[in-house]
Amino acid sequence: MDGDPAVEPELDSFSLAFPLPYRVAFIVVLAVWGWALNLHFLHVRKIDVPSLIRYPGRSNSTQLPHHHSTYRLASLLSLVSALSIVIFWMFTRGIPQRVIDYDWIPMTNLLVVAALFALPLRTLSVSHSGRGRLLRTLRRVSIGGLAEAKDGKFGDILLADVLTSYAKILGDLFVCLCMFFTRNGSATDRPDRHCGGTVIVPLIMAIPSAIRLRQCLIEYTRVRQAPYKEAVGWGGQHLANAAKYSTAFPVIVLSALMRNVGDSGVATGLYRAWLAACLLNSLYSFYWDVAKDWDLTMFSDARERDAPDQPFGLRRRLLIHNPGVYYAVVVMDLLLRCTWSLKLSPHLDHISDFESSIFLIQFLEVFRRWVWIFFRVETEWIRNTSTGLGVDDILMNDFHGTRYEDDEED
Repeated sequence: MDGDPAVEPELDSFSLAFPLPYRVAFIVVLAVWGWALNLHFLHVRKIDVPSLIRYPGRSNSTQLPHHHSTYRLASLLSLVSALSIVIFWMFTRGIPQRVIDYDWIPMTNLLVVAALFALPLRTLSVSHSGRGRLLRTLRRVSIGGLAEAKDGKFGDILLADVLTSYAKILGDLFVCLCMFFTRNGSATDRPDRHCGGTVIVPLIMAIPSAIRLRQCLIEYTRVRQAPYKEAVGWGGQHLANAAKYSTAFPVIVLSALMRNVGDSGVATGLYRAWLAACLLNSLYSFYWDVAKDWDLTMFSDARERDAPDQPFGLRRRLLIHNPGVYYAVVVMDLLLRCTWSLKLSPHLDHISDFESSIFLIQFLEVFRRWVWIFFRVETEWIRNTSTGLGVDDILMNDFHGTRYEDDEED
């Protein structure tokens, strides 16, 4: 069992079988599978994701859809990681000291997984152009950049939002590297999330939210500089969105402080502040998911919410599935936004500190984001196909006198 001292005081049973570097690789590979499934399902639903993110379409009908290339990459990454972990198990046989000594095997797997995103592998029918586009987008997004609409702005926003759900995985990746390169350290030892100091990991976890915050401010600036302000509004939507991402910073800072303070009155005050910060961040983000990202009317006034031409609290056009699925996803989104509430239970508060539980919470957040993508892309498709002209067209001076609301980005 996780944390059983009978196994090893410094290495829990979960980490013996599934060390931290493999957990990081697993989540990365899972992301590729998830994106392939997103593309596939949305393609079946006649939603053209490549056109939304301004990705070049297939030149002729004989070419396979984009999701096939993504499936191939996911299969290749899975094969490499599966082979690596089997070799690791054969060498270590669950012996703690061997697990620690052979950390170079899972770290090599991480290196190979990273290389497969960059190296051309045309002979394996894996799309190199797609990965090249991803890397260019990632470089732009990594500093909070945001493309113009014609160059794939929505793709930048989508990728940056996904990164916010991978904040803890990015922190764990740094922990792996830090432990591997530290003298007498091992990446497969019990994770030391203070490796490199108490500030670096929280800082890394804050980067994705900072990226989205900067993108929202860029959007606000573009709206303020638009030649037709009467059509696009004053940009308050983007400031409100920026405020949403800023609520992540108090949670990260207070969580870091709580780990370094013993039982005292200060700890009690920090705990109460952390609880308030988590509640604000979760509820604000949940509201934004439902009302802004998915354009559902659950939080609208009664006239719009109870409109006779739509299911209660939803919207007129539903392309993903029947209304019941939307209601279920809204409930799921709220529950998974509040996984931190496990710490409030006197019976469950320590469970969230186990390595297996930390991994499960990370997995659930990635799963929540994967589901979120379906409905976020659907919403963007409906906005584009319903109006034919939005704020991005107005900002590019493609305006012919029709009024439109602020573009409701994530």
